Amino acid sequence: MEPQLLHSVVDGVATVVIHHPAKRNAMTAGMWAELPPLLDALATDPAVRALVLTGEGGTFCAGADISTLRGSAAEAQGLAVRAEDALAAFPKPTLAAVRGHCVGGGCQLAAACDLRFADEGALFGITPAKLGIVYAASSTRRLVSLVGPATAKYLLFSGELIDTERALRTGLVDEVLPEGELDKRVAEFTRVLAARSQLTQAAAKEFADGRRDRDAYWAEQARGSGDTAEGVTAFLERRQPRFTWTTSG
Repeated sequence: MEPQLLHSVVDGVATVVIHHPAKRNAMTAGMWAELPPLLDALATDPAVRALVLTGEGGTFCAGADISTLRGSAAEAQGLAVRAEDALAAFPKPTLAAVRGHCVGGGCQLAAACDLRFADEGALFGITPAKLGIVYAASSTRRLVSLVGPATAKYLLFSGELIDTERALRTGLVDEVLPEGELDKRVAEFTRVLAARSQLTQAAAKEFADGRRDRDAYWAEQARGSGDTAEGVTAFLERRQPRFTWTTSG
């Protein structure tokens, strides 16, 4: 099978799989270019309430497939940054499910997700210093906001890999699962996400990402959605709420 991004939607959760096992799921130029339009399609699909990004087999992503990036370093980095930005802008909750190596552009993609759950044997690293590449400003700022300036500098200056214990301690990872438990936990947690209010999630995502000019917009959305009334009624009736507001319109 050619290197590609596979995707499926089951029970409200879209799963995107980085599929290039011959090169530890390294991203080709075509795969970087494929990701933004795929995310656009999934964002507007009313059946999608959350998204999981993962890698085929025992590796998340070993970074960029350098052999396919024949142009300038700036051109290659531009493809990666556009894919990363598209993932960060996805309007519904995103979760990276990480096994094995999550390195370079792979770590860049994982950092663009809202949450990261990892198998206990996973390794993380950001490696532009090994190639003499200037890491993009937007990617650097996202990394700093996630792990803080000291850890960001450690990762960027050295290009060294860190294990899940350190990744969890510094905020790069949200949960570490014993071997064999990652899929079960991701499925369990994404079911929770899919059952919650998309209105709450979408507003919280914007506010957490630094948007400061949308309070009035979200207040208006809340008034017109019916989600608050449904949530209160369901709580009083001791049943699961049936939220109807969706980012897909």
